[in-house]
Amino acid sequence: MVSSVKLADLWQRLGYHVTVVCMGEETSVEEVSDTLTIHRRKDFFLRDPWNYGIALGFSGYVRRLAKRLDPDVIVVNKVLFWSSLAVIRLRLAGKHVIVLTDALVGITWWPRGQLPKIASAIYARTVGWLILLTAYRVVFFHPQPDRMLRRLGIKKKSEVIPTGIDFTPQWIADKRSPDTVTVTYVGRLESVKGVDDFLAAVTPLKKHHPSLEVQVVGWYAEHNQLVEQYRHHVRFTGLRDDIPDILTRTDIFVLPSYSEGLSNALLEAMASGCACIATDVGGNAFLIQNGVSGFLFPPGDREALRAHISRLLEDSAKRRMLGAAARRRIEAEFSWEKIGEKYRKLFRKVTVENL
Repeated sequence: MVSSVKLADLWQRLGYHVTVVCMGEETSVEEVSDTLTIHRRKDFFLRDPWNYGIALGFSGYVRRLAKRLDPDVIVVNKVLFWSSLAVIRLRLAGKHVIVLTDALVGITWWPRGQLPKIASAIYARTVGWLILLTAYRVVFFHPQPDRMLRRLGIKKKSEVIPTGIDFTPQWIADKRSPDTVTVTYVGRLESVKGVDDFLAAVTPLKKHHPSLEVQVVGWYAEHNQLVEQYRHHVRFTGLRDDIPDILTRTDIFVLPSYSEGLSNALLEAMASGCACIATDVGGNAFLIQNGVSGFLFPPGDREALRAHISRLLEDSAKRRMLGAAARRRIEAEFSWEKIGEKYRKLFRKVTVENL
């Protein structure tokens, strides 16, 4: 996950040696640098709409590694991923674990499809709840309802530390063309992301706006149905590693997810000064002040999404105003310097309490 990579980089800057244990296509150990080691364990991946990796023996490997390394701080990122099961094994071994998460699958975050929703709800209220109760501290990337935290019994050990962004020149350059209006989605083409709603809403607008360019940036499986259906109207770039350049050329950014945590893609689009439109779910409403630093709309409401895009296509001043407000918000609240100081205080507190 993008948040894991960014946090590992941040913690190294704070002076920590970081050991990462994750799942992937092959089992390996990589010494990336003097301060970063990555242990990968081969997994079996259940594709969309599950999007869930399973690596047998993962928790045992983590427990043995923790025993050997005896780290000052142990962090598990994301609740209900297979990797989060390690929290229970570590707690039984006497280790205190900080759990980070931007969403609670089956409670505040839901896949599309009835069967995945039922499975998520059962998982969340059994194993997921046990993981939260077992955790020493729970850190959310965006605020959660107090009533829910009290019901889960974790309010007193919960806090909010969002992810952030570095304001390097690559994010704040403006390369937008005066001759075209580019509307962009960045993310995987998975059902929960609502890309079908985005494409159905935006492509009819090309008839009346010849300067409109639509692009979808992100990984997709071979023979993806949406790609086949819209390839003559939309540019599908596939996986890219030049996201800053793409966003600084984007006028309107759309995030149409049915469920969302704290979206790195939305953070980056706002930092780049895009006029942003996102569904009113998860952390989107935490990032966007509706009508001030972007527009929010109900998930699945294609007409509302089309209306927002149409308005911004016709009003360049509104695009610039929303983009400027979005950048100011990210600069004020989500710089890595401020986020780093919050983690420094958290790790210092946990280390002292564990003495």
